[in-house]
Order: sequence, then C-alpha cells, then structure tokens
Amino acid sequence: MKAEGPVVFTRTAPTVGDIVAIARGNAQVAISPEVEERILAARAVVDRYVADDTPVYGLTTGLGAGVDTRLATDDLVAFQMRVPQARAVGVGVALPRETVRAMMAARLAGMAAGGSGVSLPVFSGLVAALNAGFHPVVPSLGSIGAGDLAPLAHMARALLGDGEAEWRGEVMAADEALRRAGLQPLRLAPKDGHALVVANSLSVGRACLCLGDIERLFDWSLAALALNFEAFRANVTAFDDRALATRPAFGQREAAARLRALLSGSSLLAEGVARRLQDPLSYRCAPQVSGALLHAIGEARQATEIEIASSGDNPVVLAAEGLILSHGNFDMTAFVLAWEHLGQALAHCAAATAHRSMKIMSPGMSDLPRFLTSLGQSRTGFATVQKTISALEAEIRHLAAPVSLTPLAVADGVEDQASLAPSVLAKTEAIIERLRYLVAIELIASAQAVELRGVQRELGEGTRAAYGFVREHVPPLSEDRAQGPDFQRLAELIRASSTGGEDVYKQ
Repeated sequence: MKAEGPVVFTRTAPTVGDIVAIARGNAQVAISPEVEERILAARAVVDRYVADDTPVYGLTTGLGAGVDTRLATDDLVAFQMRVPQARAVGVGVALPRETVRAMMAARLAGMAAGGSGVSLPVFSGLVAALNAGFHPVVPSLGSIGAGDLAPLAHMARALLGDGEAEWRGEVMAADEALRRAGLQPLRLAPKDGHALVVANSLSVGRACLCLGDIERLFDWSLAALALNFEAFRANVTAFDDRALATRPAFGQREAAARLRALLSGSSLLAEGVARRLQDPLSYRCAPQVSGALLHAIGEARQATEIEIASSGDNPVVLAAEGLILSHGNFDMTAFVLAWEHLGQALAHCAAATAHRSMKIMSPGMSDLPRFLTSLGQSRTGFATVQKTISALEAEIRHLAAPVSLTPLAVADGVEDQASLAPSVLAKTEAIIERLRYLVAIELIASAQAVELRGVQRELGEGTRAAYGFVREHVPPLSEDRAQGPDFQRLAELIRASSTGGEDVYKQ
C-alpha cells in the first residue's frame, strides 16, 4: 500500500487513525523534540535508581515470581537481554504484517507517554525499524493480557537480531533482515528489555485496526438495512424521531437520523406506502439495535484512546516526581469489558441482519417471489444462501460469548489476574469478518428484491447509491449461478473501504 504522510508523535497522544495509518498506510513515524525530552527525563530517573542500587521491579530485581531476587550490578544489562528471550514463548500462525506494525506503533505510543523509562537509543531504534519496514515474525498465541509479554518478546528478540523477520515481503533470519534494512541490532541498557515487552501493545494496536473496520462496516450495515426497507416496503415510522425521543436509549436517535438521511427522497416516505402497520422486529427495532451498536463502538473507541495515550508500564516512571512506582495499570479489565460489550452488540446486529435477509426471501413476509427468483421454483434463487446466513450468524453468536474471565494463575501464583485482551480482540476480528459477509448478502438480496418490486427508480438518495454500487459489481440473479464469489467480492470491497476515504456507496 502506498505510504501516507508522516505521523508525528508529539506531547499530544496519537489517535486511533494515526495507528491505522502507520499499520495499513505505511505512514512513517516522526518524533518531536518534546517527546525526546520526555523520554530523557524519565531515563534520568532510571539511571539514578540504578546508581543508588534501589530495589525496582525488573530493573534491579527479577520478574514475576523472581521479584524477590536482587540482581547483581554486573548482571543488569545481561538480564535485560535475557528478558525477551525467556518470554518469546508464543506459538501458532504468525500475526499479519499490519497487526505487527500496529503493535509496534502502539508500543511507541506508550513509550512516548513518558512512563516507560526506556533509553532514547532503544526508543529511536524501534522507530527506525518500523520506518524501515522491518517486521518481526510474531506468533499469534501466548498472551493472557497481563501485558502482551510473548508477542512483544518476539518483537524485541528480532530487534536484537534473533528469530525471524519480514522485510519487503520476504521472511528471513532477523539479523539478515536488519542488515538489509540498514539497521543495527538494539543495544539494551538497564530496564530496556523489560520496557520493550511489558505493555499491552498487541491488544491496543489490534483494537485500533478493529475500530477502523467496525466504523466503516457500521455505515455499510445501515446502507444494507435501508435498502432492505425499500425492497420490503417497511414502515418508516420506526425511524420517527418523535417516537424515539420518548425513550432516548443509547444511540437510537442518531442511528434513525442516519437511516432517514439514506432514505431521503424515497417514495417509501410517502403516506400509506408501507405494506404493514407494524413490521417484524428486525425491521421495527432497527434504530434500537443499530443505536446500541453505535454506542458500543463509542465505548470501545474511548477505552482504546485511553490506552494509546497512557503508560501502562509496571513499574511506571514519574519523571516530575523523580519516582518509580509499582502498580497494576497494565490490567485491561475496563478495556476488555468495553470490547466484550461491543462483540455482543455486533452479534445483535448480525442477528437482525440475518432475520431481515431471510424475510425478504419469504413470499409470506415480503410478497415477492420465493427466494427472490424471477424464473419460478424450478430455479433455486437465493434458497441455499440461507444456509450461509444461518452459519455466519451462529458463529458470530458463539464468538460473542465472553472469554475475558480470569484465566489460570501463573508465575507461581503471583500473577492470578488477567484480562485475556488478545483473545477478546482476536474473536472481535472474527466477528467483524463474518458480519461483513452478512452485510454483503443483505445488500445483494435487497438489490434483487428492489428490482422484483420494481421500485429501483423510487429509491432514496443513499439507497440509490447503495443499489448502484451493488449492481456495479454484482449482476442481477436470473439463471442460477454460484453466488459465493458475489458475496466474497462485495465483502472485500466493503473491507477495502474501511481504510478510510469517501464512502464507496456514495461515489
């Protein structure tokens, strides 16, 4: 992907969009003098604690259950070299390139907040690696979310010249990738090894990517919903703000306003056009379900922005007070609860999408030909598509079940609380992928139904654009054909639009 303009890290924290631009747009990272000063100020505190031989977790003591072990002065640097090696215990398939970049960018954001105590050469080395396109090979499994230790350890190990890395599309030994990228292996000082691995950067970076996908997919879900309303000839009083204002549940008025905008100019808005006084709940409660999802997206964004702007390192360096304090700010309970909530809101949206897609195919519900075929029941039409819809919705419902309850205690019982944040984000990614297919199916089925209803010239401003977009890429279904490629094509176009820019269906 073509590189975007540079993202400058300043005293103001980077945004979710900045992390996405670095991860997916290959934007370069630039560091302001203010951030360098913040790094140096925190580092001066670390150096003083080392000189005084003061007990500090991970600096002059061991880690985990080894907190009761004091380190010898001549072992401080060697210990930091051992930290990433000992924690590089990840397994499974490697994370995608964009996820690794998001993780690296999120770790830089956390360091730039000033509480890590990392040395400036190591911080600058991570910036240089990201800008050079040096991407460590990071296994996807092995973190419980009490700091993404294993993924970050694999990152740090590669930066030291061990393990594997990808550079310009080729996976090779990390030391060779460093050489080709014009980089030197990192030289760690006291605390640096721990500073590289101690954060929740995989979870935070992944969250930024998910937000980019979800927010665009939400727009598409509304377009599909509105187009279905046109084809079903549903009752638009469900969107009337006067009714919604009598019980203004989270997000429902905003969702309804967006739906009204999509239908602006539609013949469906005329008095007496709706086929029923009251439609099935997947239609009638659309603003409530979509509004709840909109609210959950906002909560997840807020939780993620807090993490990007913060130092979750333990211990944290308070440069202004000259202190290093142990704490539990690495715990992600509040973060994962927001994301678990979002997963369940996505599942409700998926169920409504599935129900509407089924109903538009049913002659008893829609007054359209069964399974939306114009050639009679000797043709299958959309009949077997219902199996795909059912499978996708069932998987989403399964994935929405909470996974974040505390896992087994580790580190000889010292670490007995964890959030499982990486698992929560991984299943959210899977939910998004499946919901994207459901939205693509609803769009295609609704476009077919619009034509069978004969109202394609009566659509609203937004629904006309959505219909046109579908027909630009997927022809009407007359004779039976393989429809899987149609759904795949449209889902991929929806996903591509999630990287930003103009709404594709508005072009």
